[in-house]
Amino acid sequence: MRQCMDVEAVVARLKKIEGQIRGIMNMVQNDVPCEDILVQIGAAKSALHKTGQVILEGHLHHCVLDGIASGDSGKTIKKLVRALEQFSRLT
Repeated sequence: MRQCMDVEAVVARLKKIEGQIRGIMNMVQNDVPCEDILVQIGAAKSALHKTGQVILEGHLHHCVLDGIASGDSGKTIKKLVRALEQFSRLT
């Protein structure tokens, strides 16, 4: 699966999100106004969604194309449908 995505780019995105979550926890502990916390939660959610999009794009460009090229289109399409279902749950 590692060939399906740019692992370093995905890890960098996840580390940034981790920092955002730590910042949100800090905000909660320091009695920051709810509206400000919700803005940051929205930003973290958007960042997670974009990370999912990057992973899905890698899956399409590598795993799906390779699966179809190797003649295993049925199994490849089933995996693609599962990936799309998982991605659609992110919203």
